[in-house]
Amino acid sequence: MNKRIFSLVVIVAGIALVLAACGGQTTEAPVVVTDAPVVATEAPVALSGNPIRGGLLYDEWFKVLDVDAPEGDQPLWATQTTNTRSGKDSWRCKECHGWDYKGVEGAYGGGSHQTGFAGVLQVAGSDPNEILAALKTGDHDFSAYMDDQALTDIALFLSDYMLDSAAFITDKKPVGGNPENGKITFEGNCIDCHGSQGTSINFSANDSDPEYQGTIAIDNPWEFVHKARFGQPQVDEMPSLVDVGLADQDYIDLLAYIQTFPTSSPVVEGGRMYDNWIKATGAADMTENQSLWATQTANERTGNDTWRCKECHGWDYKGVEGRYGSGSHKTGFKGVFAAKDMTTEEIVAWLNGAKNTDHDFSAYLTADDMGRLAAFLQQEIIEKSFINDDKTVTGGDVERGKVLFSECAECHGEDGTNINFASGDEKEYVGTIAADNPWEFFNKATVGNPGAIMPAGWNLGFSLQDIIDLLTYAQTLPTK
Repeated sequence: MNKRIFSLVVIVAGIALVLAACGGQTTEAPVVVTDAPVVATEAPVALSGNPIRGGLLYDEWFKVLDVDAPEGDQPLWATQTTNTRSGKDSWRCKECHGWDYKGVEGAYGGGSHQTGFAGVLQVAGSDPNEILAALKTGDHDFSAYMDDQALTDIALFLSDYMLDSAAFITDKKPVGGNPENGKITFEGNCIDCHGSQGTSINFSANDSDPEYQGTIAIDNPWEFVHKARFGQPQVDEMPSLVDVGLADQDYIDLLAYIQTFPTSSPVVEGGRMYDNWIKATGAADMTENQSLWATQTANERTGNDTWRCKECHGWDYKGVEGRYGSGSHKTGFKGVFAAKDMTTEEIVAWLNGAKNTDHDFSAYLTADDMGRLAAFLQQEIIEKSFINDDKTVTGGDVERGKVLFSECAECHGEDGTNINFASGDEKEYVGTIAADNPWEFFNKATVGNPGAIMPAGWNLGFSLQDIIDLLTYAQTLPTK
């Protein structure tokens, strides 16, 4: 048998074993010997593709391809019992082989992610043609779910773009990292979207258990490095730092800097809870009205709406003395404007039923959640006198607001109509909210939208004047 052909058979079988190995078991691939005549073959064609996209596919390929995950578990999942996840998680490359690419020999060698599967770091440097063949083999055959280009991109990533992050991370800390150099990298590439402290975007969209850049860097530094290098699936606005051309040391330095960041942002988290704590905390829908709702008859809303802070106290925080003193939102309830001068203990007493048993939220909000609401009420209750009775804005610079809106346009589009907040045939865009309810616009622009991965203006570093300018420009955008 031609030595080159025999070697190729053995290498492909070996890579298939690495990608499909389960439970730490080792199985030798059979070697088939044949007396067939040796036929000269050409060198394999060099594969062409996008290894950075391959890194994203390794993370969550069905998000990148914008398809549904296959039904049920990946076939090899049944060969392990330690990782109790199921469904789409079982189809993610990273769930078997880890963010450090070492599988059972790395960070996923223990804990809830443990599977016993081998890593993929050992195929680094292999011919991508051989890796591609392994991705189409046996129970590890993904060709029914991904086209050849996607599999090629993964093969190129595995062959030449993995970084052994475990080599410089010990006890979740970067060894030899220089935070000052990391700050330079962060400010040059990340600060515009994530804010100066990495808290502009809550990746979990759950304000009871927020997840910011600092959270990931501290809790899962290997994941942080992977996402810093390749980006986030379905988030085109996030750059790949591989594309930027960073050296390996730059990632160590960046990780060291991000690990100094906070893992919570009570004021903006509390602001989203004031808006809609049910969405902000991921709580179940309310089947009954809030106890105090029966004491009023003007507002005919029911269910979840009756539990929202803003529905009783208004976007201007003044309740019956403000914008909700009339119209369909009228309840007659007082505002919370005076809470800005209260202590945390006084505010919490109103939230846990100590002041009024019918205003007891302790069955739904944790002590930390109540602390977040208190922080918001104490620090961000602002007299919105710049909004006139006719809903126009005083003191705003429309041209400056247009420049600031470029941060929003990434998701909402140049004219603010990419996302329709309404349902059915109704239309509600950025411009609609800015024109119809500028007080609500202010809240969402400053702290974000509950239950959504939307940047918080305060944590992007926007000033009060910035928000006024942004609102002024948003009122020029289409409303339908």
